[in-house]
Amino acid sequence: MTTATVLGAVLGGGLVGCGNAEVPRSARPAAADSASAAAHAPVRTPSSAPPATKRPPTLAPGPDGLTSVFKRGPQNAEKVVAFTFDADMTADEGPRAAAGEHFDNPELIALLRRLKVPATVFMTGRWAEEYPSQARSIGTDPLFEIGNHSYSHYAFTSPCYGLPTMGTDEIRGEVERTFGAIRKTGARNVVPYFRFPGGCYDNASLRALAPEKVTAVQWDVVSGDAFATNAEAVAEQVLDGVKPGSLVVMHCTRSAAPVTDQAVGRVVPELRKRGYRFVKVSELMAG
Repeated sequence: MTTATVLGAVLGGGLVGCGNAEVPRSARPAAADSASAAAHAPVRTPSSAPPATKRPPTLAPGPDGLTSVFKRGPQNAEKVVAFTFDADMTADEGPRAAAGEHFDNPELIALLRRLKVPATVFMTGRWAEEYPSQARSIGTDPLFEIGNHSYSHYAFTSPCYGLPTMGTDEIRGEVERTFGAIRKTGARNVVPYFRFPGGCYDNASLRALAPEKVTAVQWDVVSGDAFATNAEAVAEQVLDGVKPGSLVVMHCTRSAAPVTDQAVGRVVPELRKRGYRFVKVSELMAG
């Protein structure tokens, strides 16, 4: 398994440490859409009203009422795997976006659609504000669902790869602001799942998050795509790590994860050849 690509996430930008700690220990505050993506309207039954939808599954609170953490499907799971993509952007990166830096990756989303690969996108509120038409397109396509990745991408505990740390009294407002920003774009497929910036959390942050009634979603396979330049190495790292029921963390940010779409194009056919089926986190959690 190639591990060199994991190290890049320790440095720079809005992806600092995001999704590159396999064993987490323990979020940044508030702009035209620079790339358009064709919206896929959700399939509806012939009716004057939208079809009834089930509430996505969540995990019951853990001991002492702490928010539960979901890392992968059951060990005896069938050959299914959930791809997740962190759409990272922080408030202080607005000037960089205005100068032409791309924190989106419409080519990756288009590839997932062509390959018919369902996925869960964990989106920061600032990303949704910068790319509202893309957020709406992702969040109205039944192939995808959107989870909460905080608004600011400050850390919820310290240390966390050098990220600034917010206080536990700020956590609820941070999460609520993000859900509001995502829903304001018109996205509908929004799930009650939360991913900690950098994957860093502790009992205090789990306790502060509990009133939001979300499930924290981590991973068991690190792709190492953040700041990677070798798509083949990223692909090999994913292929070496995936097991039945795995949950893979990747990124949907061109400037900081420029080879993710190439790696996905290599990984998907190989996993299908091995008999794997792709599911969203909600489906993996449902079992």
